[in-house]
Amino acid sequence: MTRRLHPAWLAAGVALVALVGAAGFRATPAVMLHPLHEEFRWPLATISAAVSVNLILYGLTAPFAAALMEKFGMRRVVSGALLLVAAGSGLTVFMNASWQLILCWGVLVGLGTGSMALAFVATVTGRWFVKRRGLVTGVLTAGGAAGQLVFLPLLATVVEKSGWRTAALIVAAAALAVVPLVVWRLRDHPSDLGVSAYGAAPDDPPPPPMTGGAAARALGALRAAAKTRPFWLLAGGFAICGATTNGLVGTHFIPAAHDHGMSETTAASLLALVGLFDIAGTIASGWLTDRVDSRVLLGAYYALRGGSLLVLPTLFAETVGPSMLVFIIFYGLDWVATVPPTVALCREYFGASGPVVFGWVFASHQFGAAIAATGAGLVRDQLGTYALAWYIAGALSIGAAVLSLLLRRGGRAVPVAIEPPAPKIPVGWRLRPAED
Repeated sequence: MTRRLHPAWLAAGVALVALVGAAGFRATPAVMLHPLHEEFRWPLATISAAVSVNLILYGLTAPFAAALMEKFGMRRVVSGALLLVAAGSGLTVFMNASWQLILCWGVLVGLGTGSMALAFVATVTGRWFVKRRGLVTGVLTAGGAAGQLVFLPLLATVVEKSGWRTAALIVAAAALAVVPLVVWRLRDHPSDLGVSAYGAAPDDPPPPPMTGGAAARALGALRAAAKTRPFWLLAGGFAICGATTNGLVGTHFIPAAHDHGMSETTAASLLALVGLFDIAGTIASGWLTDRVDSRVLLGAYYALRGGSLLVLPTLFAETVGPSMLVFIIFYGLDWVATVPPTVALCREYFGASGPVVFGWVFASHQFGAAIAATGAGLVRDQLGTYALAWYIAGALSIGAAVLSLLLRRGGRAVPVAIEPPAPKIPVGWRLRPAED
């Protein structure tokens, strides 16, 4: 007798495909910085500013998208997000001014990819899994992040042979191709198929119904979480995480390598190798999160990342040496290994509101990434080298390790209640005090 596959694994598979599909456009800024600079003569800081708008909206959209998924369902939100990514990518081929770059890259793609950010991962795992949450979180996170990096050699080759417009159209088509699969197979809750979450006990209570609107719930979660010490420690560490990954390495590694004589295709291949090792590192991190204190894991991840960034400026050369390969492998294993323990800690400290609160923590990740993306571009424009940016990032990562180790174990989950609006009092009336 064959054992039937639990539908939770199908939901996770569709989510993985959607995340990888959305990752394509997020890979393009790194390979388009120099082509856009050469064609339009825009400063690197201007192009980096468009990337920063993308990163900020990518982060700010996440908590509201998580709340919208609770109200309208994951299928509708994810389908709409993929359409936004396709529109933003496709419209870039018509742009001729920098503000259009900000509109397409920054606004449209930022909103679309933000709706499928890591808060989407937290929502899928929170609804469909009780057991293996950490492992599935690691797999989905690795798929999205690695997909972004693995696209790089393909996009770099397309840009080199056919131009950046062809690459943008390919990404738009890839995002559109995922929409039918999401509409067909992604389900919002296990109860839609008459089953329980994977690993749930038969007598486990169903999730509480959502109260209030999506925006009210997202803002209510922020108000409640912002009163706690763990939220600020997690948000501070994750802001540094974003600055040292998407903002700095993801955006500026290829231009920095190009400054030392390395071809853009070779540098893109190195980032793709980071993505491949990221798959192993993040899945392993998810496995460890189910077994080891998440605070210890975060402290170790950030400290090791900081050390690697401090030595990176000495590794750049025209050719790829063994020391650079060691950095790429090591950094790849650590790229987004921070996500599974951060999601677990949000669930520990904030209970059922963990996915929405994680959306706000992830917003801080993107603010850090945006600051680093623009800041590194300014450093390069002013000093002619990226070295100072790498050193600052290394020091900040060590600081993030300290923040993570300051988190306290245990504690009561913070509830997030949405209060109904206060009744309006007619003009000229006043409330009488209640009698004893």
